[in-house]
Amino acid sequence: MATENKNLSEYDKTTIPNAKDFRFGIVVSEWNDTITEGLYKGAEAALLDCGTETENIIRWNVPGSFELTFGAKRMLEVKDVDCVIVIGSVIKGETMHFDFVCQGVTQGVKDLNVLYDTPVIFCVLTDDNMQQSIDRSGGKHGNKGTEAAIAAIKMAHLRTL
Repeated sequence: MATENKNLSEYDKTTIPNAKDFRFGIVVSEWNDTITEGLYKGAEAALLDCGTETENIIRWNVPGSFELTFGAKRMLEVKDVDCVIVIGSVIKGETMHFDFVCQGVTQGVKDLNVLYDTPVIFCVLTDDNMQQSIDRSGGKHGNKGTEAAIAAIKMAHLRTL
């Protein structure tokens, strides 16, 4: 664990490129929607705070985290975006399903980053329980959606260099 009780979602806008001219795609899993909506709200708020215009944020929903890869692939193929963020939440259960979904979506996002010239940011919580997910989607550990948005801005800027 990176830190025990620190909110990692705080950022210094002076160190982040202005996002005014960037377009972002966000693909959101409907599974564990209480968590994914919190992550989306964090991402959207950070993008807007850093200068992104509301109309330059394109949101698509997919049924679950495993479907995030296909959603992001289609977004890259049909929308003119500078970066895509995939948002999901997989909470460990009693079967190996957790391992297969986590591995699949992680590999899928990696593959998209290798195959396309547009970055895809991984914002998929892979927690042991619901409380851990709550803590990371706007709770005591901040909002991983916010962190993903800051990474997206930096990667969209890097793409222009």
